[in-house]
Parts: sequence; C-alpha cells; structure tokens
Amino acid sequence: MKNHVECFLGFSSFGEYSLAKMFVVVAAVWVAGVVGGMMDKARGNEPSRPNFIFLIVDDVSAEDLGCYGNQAIQTPNLNRLASEGMVFENAYLTISSCSPSRCSIITGRYPHNTGAPELHTNLPADQFRFPAALTAAGYYTVRSGKHHGEQSNDSFAVTEAGKGPGQMGTWVELLRDRPRNQPFFFWLASTDAHRGWSKSEGIPKYNPADVVVPPYLVDGPATRKDLADYYHEVSRTDDMVGQLMAELERQGVIENTYFIYCADNGRPFPRCKTFLFDDGIKTPLIVSRPGTVKPARTISLVSSIDFAPTILELAALEIDQRVQGVSFGPILDDQIATTRDVVFAEHNWHVFQNHERMVRSGEFAYIRNAWPERQVLCSETTATFPAGIELWDAHEAGSLNAVQLRLFDLPQPAEQLFDLTSDPDQTNNLAASPQHVTKLQEMRELLDRWDAETGDSIPANPSTDRYNTTRYKEGVPPSNPDFHVGEFPGASQNATSNNHPGPIRK
Repeated sequence: MKNHVECFLGFSSFGEYSLAKMFVVVAAVWVAGVVGGMMDKARGNEPSRPNFIFLIVDDVSAEDLGCYGNQAIQTPNLNRLASEGMVFENAYLTISSCSPSRCSIITGRYPHNTGAPELHTNLPADQFRFPAALTAAGYYTVRSGKHHGEQSNDSFAVTEAGKGPGQMGTWVELLRDRPRNQPFFFWLASTDAHRGWSKSEGIPKYNPADVVVPPYLVDGPATRKDLADYYHEVSRTDDMVGQLMAELERQGVIENTYFIYCADNGRPFPRCKTFLFDDGIKTPLIVSRPGTVKPARTISLVSSIDFAPTILELAALEIDQRVQGVSFGPILDDQIATTRDVVFAEHNWHVFQNHERMVRSGEFAYIRNAWPERQVLCSETTATFPAGIELWDAHEAGSLNAVQLRLFDLPQPAEQLFDLTSDPDQTNNLAASPQHVTKLQEMRELLDRWDAETGDSIPANPSTDRYNTTRYKEGVPPSNPDFHVGEFPGASQNATSNNHPGPIRK
C-alpha cells in the first residue's frame, strides 16, 4: 500500500519517514493558507471583495460620447471602457438636476423621498447613504470633487473638494496613495461639463463646424461654439478615465475593480438639463470589470436609484430597507436580462418653479406637467448663455421652426406621450392621438400608482422663481424680491419616511 501511495505522489525512492514528513509539510501549508485567509478577511484584504471607481460627471448627455454614436467627439478612453464592459442604452436618472440627482443616487431613493428634492438643498442626516455601508464593512471610501447636497462626511473615510480643471486634479494621486490592505470605493465627482467653460492643454479642441446641433436648438454660430466648448470638457472627463485606468493597471487591480461612468443630468443647454426628455434625463452608463463583465450593450431599463443596491450587492452587503431601487446585477451577467419594466423621473424647482413627472415603459415615455400655464425653464433655457441667447434672439426675430417654438408655447402641454422608436428626439406629442388612447391610459395609470405608492405630491405653497426675468445677456440676473423656499414635493405625504419602491415590474 505504501509503495502505491509513494508512486502516486512521485516519491517512490522516499522512505516511510520522508512520506510522513511530506504530509506534515503539506498539512502545515494548508493550515497556514486557511489561517492566513482568515487573517486577510479580518483585515478586509479579501481578493474576492471587488473595488469600485464611481465616476459621476456633471451635465453630460448620453449621446455626446463616441461610444454612444457621436462621431464628432473624441472619447477614446470611454470607447475603450465601453468595448471592455457593458454599455447601457436605457439608463435613466430620477431627476435632471445636480444636487437632487446626486442625493437620489447616494440614497437609492426618489428625490421626493430623500428630503432634498430641490436644487442646493441638503440631504437630511437620517437618510441612508450607501457609501456609509461600504465604510462600515471595511472599505476604504473616498469622495472627491463636486458634492452638493450629500455633505455627510461620516459616510466616507476621506473627503476632499478636488483641485484643477473639473476638480479632477488629485484623483490619480488619491488612488495611488490608498492603503493596500482594504478594498476601496471612490466617489469621483467631476464639475465637467458644467458652465462656465475652461480650456486645458492636451485635451481635444473642437471646430464649431463639426459639432452635432440638436433639432430643437438654433443651428447658428453662437450655439455651435457653445457646443464645441462643451465637447472639450466632455473630452477632459475622458482623459481622466484614461489616467485612472492606467493607474489601476499599474497597481494590478483593474481586474478586481468595477469602473462605473455616469452623469447627474443632461447637457447644460435649452430643453436638456432639468427637462424630462431623454436629452436631460437619460444618462450615459458604462460598467467595466475585465474578466467579470463581458463586453456587451444592453437595452434593458435601469434607474439611477438602482446604483446603490447594485454596488451593495456586488460588494456582498445587505441592501438597506430604505433603498427603493433594485440591483441590475443580473444584467451585468446577461445583457438581455431585465430587472425593471418601468422607470420614473421628476422635475422640481431648479431656479425656476416646475413640477413635472415622467414614466417610461417599453418604447413609450409619458410626461405630465402640473403647471402647464408656466413656461418650463431653467437657467440654461433662458437668454443667459450663448445657445440660449441665440434661441431667444431667433424667437424675437420670428425665425424659429415649429420644433424650436415649442419651448415658448403657453400653455405648455399638460400631457406628452412619445414613441421613442420612431421619434427619438421627442418632437411629436401623441397624447391627443386617437391611435394611442390605450397606451396613454396605461401610462397615466402607472404614474398615478407611482405617485400614490411613493407619496409624491404637488406642493400647495411651492418654491418661487429665483429670478424675475428670462431675458438677460450678461452679469447676474435680477433676483425676485418675492423668492422663497416653499413646501417640497412629497412633504404633505411624509414621503421621506416612505420606503415603497413604486412599480418596478408590470
């Protein structure tokens, strides 16, 4: 028997003592490995625990990246990230407004459920924040760059404002200097591509003649130059993606790191930022982890409130009961999987008074406006910045086409229904179409159900316009002497204590 064992192990010339000694050595190595693994777990140094780079850019529409089909813009690093990971064609924000969007993402809750549904309002301390759960679980968590509303410093191990163009100047250094005995989560929030524009050497500069002008904007010299300057800042975020990927590769951790690129709202142009059309509410979303996330493009719907439960699930952590989103982890495994059939979004006060709601289901989007007697506005849609000035000048000159004129309609439509397959620019309102009565009713009922289940409401005493004019070309616009912060949507329904997710599957 002994000879058979020795021959099997390849030690036929060994004696009984040598064989026994070898078994002792093997057993010792095995025990050391088990104990070492337990110690690594105690230190939080688990190879199986993934890292995360969560890079959220400011004011960027999905269609303004090369990997989303824009042939005029240079985004080689994002194109590479997309080619190595998963591109989401139908990722929707819950609101197209800076701080409310970030507060919604960090909590996994709809804006009216966070207690911070309007611009530049702070997130209440008792709201859940998913990075705090990562910190408590032993992750090294860092927040750098722009952060409006989510100012809870105890959610992260390290917080800093960021430096340089786009507040991105310290990001590679932060990644390089991190402790090596912990998994990490970096919330990196760029101020690109927010107005006003700035230029950087080594970043592509664009000829205004080459940009893509959306049909609802004036195709004029001011708008084209404005878009060219915006493209430059989008490309600057692309450059930072390349720098971070290079550092992950240098450290040998890129295969254990989920790299997530998204935006907080759409491009800062008329009919985009704050609006509930796709150019305002649809975010670019790329998720990459070489060797884990297979290269693919998915048309499955996801919402920005799904980021929190997805990251928590990927980190093998419990999802807090206050989170209203649902993990899209199954889609990362299979691009044809679906985790939700509907997405919802809201438009609240953002410099100007607004109350709109949107639901998308299948290829249709429905928008409801509570105050159609008001022009739908934000700063970028007024005559403040070049594209807005050119639009308003053309309106005064009577030279706008029918699509462009809709921004100036009074009253605005109380309801809008769009078939996104045949009308991706959402210029043909089907709400009055006899052929779409059944679809219109279906979408109404979905939105009614979401309103009721999540505790949404129309404020009786809403926040008022901050400015009392829409026509100014330079300097600071005059403030409205009657401006005041009023009742938040959802406040009358105690929405901040409501954890119901609303409809997810039909």
